[in-house]
Amino acid sequence: MNIKQAAQASGLPAKTIRYYEDIGLIAPLRSANGYRQFRDSDLHKLTFLGRARSLGFSIGECRDLLALYEDRDRASADVKRIARQHLDQIDAKIAELQQMRATLARLTDACAGDERPDCPILQDLACAGTDTR
Repeated sequence: MNIKQAAQASGLPAKTIRYYEDIGLIAPLRSANGYRQFRDSDLHKLTFLGRARSLGFSIGECRDLLALYEDRDRASADVKRIARQHLDQIDAKIAELQQMRATLARLTDACAGDERPDCPILQDLACAGTDTR
């Protein structure tokens, strides 16, 4: 199949597929005229990469996961380690977002939102480096 068909089948843009080829995540065959020819195995890798990226794995993590997927002698502990590290990063980001939300909620509650010029939101933003919790 050509790149357009591979893009449709995998749900990835052709530009992303070209990028994955450029960085060595996939290696489709090339016909005599230089056109990419995607095999079922390439499509499977593209689908795998699309799913991994949708879960927020980095390109490096995707590379590691793909290598483990292709390694029949892999230890599932290696896969779990990568997934666990990523989950820890997600949990840290969620905690950071919850803290941001709590601060912003407190500030918006404190703001009268009327015609007066004083605004605790702007006052807080102007106080760089202070703890707003």
